[in-house]
Amino acid sequence: MALGLLIGAAVDDLMGDPRRAHPVAGYGRLVTAFEQRLHADDVRRGAWFVGAVTVPLLLACVAVERSVRHRPAKHTALVAAATWCALGGTSLTRVGERMARLLEDGRTDAARELLPSLCGRDPASLDDAGLARATVESIAENTSDAVVAPLVWGALAGVPGLLGYRAVNTLDAMVGHRSPRYARFGTAAARLDDVLNLLPARVTAALTLLAAPVVHGSAREGWTAWRRDAGNHPSPNAGPCEASAAGVLGVRLGGVTVYGGRAENRPQLGTGRLPTVADIARAARLSRAVQHAAVAVCVAAAAVVGRNR
Repeated sequence: MALGLLIGAAVDDLMGDPRRAHPVAGYGRLVTAFEQRLHADDVRRGAWFVGAVTVPLLLACVAVERSVRHRPAKHTALVAAATWCALGGTSLTRVGERMARLLEDGRTDAARELLPSLCGRDPASLDDAGLARATVESIAENTSDAVVAPLVWGALAGVPGLLGYRAVNTLDAMVGHRSPRYARFGTAAARLDDVLNLLPARVTAALTLLAAPVVHGSAREGWTAWRRDAGNHPSPNAGPCEASAAGVLGVRLGGVTVYGGRAENRPQLGTGRLPTVADIARAARLSRAVQHAAVAVCVAAAAVVGRNR
């Protein structure tokens, strides 16, 4: 298991997401088809929907992994492939770095067009400062979602953990947001995603503190912001990730955030200055350091878990 995680993470680090026929995109199309058939403004219908598109996947993962459990080479290849499919860290940092270049070149309109690759907020009204803040916040949160969380669940539960987590996180991105259509139907997906991210988000925040020297940041300020501000965030898991990053980077996150025409006034995270374009590149470097640290920690954990099975 440990070797497969390491190989899959290395492939993602070198190549990023598969350019064509990405399994997550295919899963998203399947989810869309089911959602159109099962949708209703009802929490229970949403829970049935989550079960319908996750339980068969989990059962298939368990069956396939068991079939190669006693064939080390095939099991390693399976875990490596699943890890590569589940991770999105290299693509995340590449988008962040591209955002920084666009803003440095004064191409604000192009930067607005790129923002949906990172988050679901409305970019139309954002200036360079707003885009910088949105990018830093998204990189901090998605470092957990795209890398740390799948690695944690992979170390703990193997291929079902890797792909099961990615399935739930995809569902949350598709139907878990607060909109008239998904306010009730998406509740189960959103709550399940919250539960699965409780541990990884805090691992991410802790690794962010450890990685502070990479960006000449302060682990002490990161810890202070995490302890003081994370609980004020509406998300129980984005709060620790964003607050610790804000403290380490010495910036102030939060403020008015617009999703689908609906404005939210997010609480302040950190007490530093407002993020600038230069902080996007710093956030990307910090994210990459956290990703590499997460690989080391989770590979070691997988080795321990594997010995105890």
